[in-house]
Amino acid sequence: MVSRVERGPLADWFWTIDRLFMIIFIMLMGIGLMLSFAASPAVAERLGLDSFHFVKRHAVFMLPALSVMIGLSFLSPRQVRRTAMALLAVSLIMMVLVLFIGVEVKGGRRWLSLAGLSIQPSEFMKPAFVVICAWLFAEHARQPEIPGNLFAILLFGIVAALLIAQPDLGQTILTASVWGSMFFMAGVPWFWIVVLGALGVSGFVGAYMTLPHVAGRVDRFLTGEGDTFQVDTAREAIIRGDWFGQGPGEGIVKRIIPDSHTDFIFSVAAEEFGIIFCMLLVAIFGFLVLRGLSHAYRERNDFNRFAVAGLVLLLGIQSMINIGVNLELLPAKGMTLPLISYGGSSMTAICVTAGFILALTRRRPEKRAQERSLFRSVAGVPAE
Repeated sequence: MVSRVERGPLADWFWTIDRLFMIIFIMLMGIGLMLSFAASPAVAERLGLDSFHFVKRHAVFMLPALSVMIGLSFLSPRQVRRTAMALLAVSLIMMVLVLFIGVEVKGGRRWLSLAGLSIQPSEFMKPAFVVICAWLFAEHARQPEIPGNLFAILLFGIVAALLIAQPDLGQTILTASVWGSMFFMAGVPWFWIVVLGALGVSGFVGAYMTLPHVAGRVDRFLTGEGDTFQVDTAREAIIRGDWFGQGPGEGIVKRIIPDSHTDFIFSVAAEEFGIIFCMLLVAIFGFLVLRGLSHAYRERNDFNRFAVAGLVLLLGIQSMINIGVNLELLPAKGMTLPLISYGGSSMTAICVTAGFILALTRRRPEKRAQERSLFRSVAGVPAE
C-alpha cells in the first residue's frame, strides 16, 4: 500500500487518481478476456486456427493497452493536449495513407499493415480528436476573438471526409455525435444547431443514395428482407440465453455467428450468461458515462470539462451503437464493444481514451482548492 504521507510521483498519482474509474476500466478488460474464451474458439476453428488463437492474442493485446492507459494517466492536462495533438497528426496522416495502400476488408479500406500488424488509424484518431476539439472550444470560450469554434468545424470536416472516403459511416456518425454534443456544451447558438443538424441529415441521405452498402443495411433493417443472417442469429442467441444463460461454454448459436468475438460478443454474453448479466454490463457502461459527466459538471476549467464529457460520451455512444445492433434496434454496423470485443487497435485506442479520462479527472491541488471554495460558497462559510 502506498502511504498518504509519501510525496513521490507514484504516491501522488495513487492518491489523486479516480480509483473507481480505474477499477471499472480494468474490470471491463477482465470481462472482455472472459468473454473471449466463450466467443472466439468457434471463430478460430472455422478459420482453421488453434482454438485459443484469438484468446491468446486478446491477452497479449491487454498488456500494452493497460500500460498505455496507466502511463497516460500520469499526464497533466497540458501534456494530455500535446499528446493528443501528436496522436491526431499521426492518425490523420495514416488515414490518408489508408486510402491508397490500406488493406481492403469487406469493401472498406480502414486498416494499414505495418510490421505484420493491422492498425486501424481511425480508432486512435477519435480520442485525440475529442481532446483537441475540447481545447478549441475552450479557447474560444476563454477568448471569443480566437476562432476556436471555426477551427473545430474545419477539423471535423477533415475527419468526416476521411472517414466517409474509407467508407466508414458508423465511425462518422459516432464522431459527429460526440463532436455535436461537445459543441452544444460549448454554447453553440441555435442557428448553428439548425444548420449542422440539416447538414447531418443531408449527409445521411446522401450516403444512403450514393453508398450501396449503406442503403442495403438500412433497407434490411427497415424491411427485414435480404441477408440478415448475423443480426437474426444474434437475436436468437439472446433469446436462447433467457435470464440466466445456458452456462459458460454451453452456447450453441454463437458457433455460427461470423463476428461473434468482435461486433456480436454481446449476443454471446447473453446466450451463455443471460440477460441479467447483460443488464449489469449495460449498467457498468451507464455508470461510467454518468460518473464522467458528473466530473465534467463539477469542473471549472472549460478544457477539462469539455474533454472529459466528450471522452466518456465517446465510450458511451460506441457501446450504445454496438449493443443496439445486437438487439436489432439499429442497422448492422461493424463497431466494437469498448474493452470487451477482440481487436488490438480498438483495445489500445480505448485505453488511450481511458488514460486521458484518468489524467483529466485527477484531484490536483488547484482542483482541490476550487472544490473547497465551491463548498464554502454553498455552505455560506466566509473565505479564509
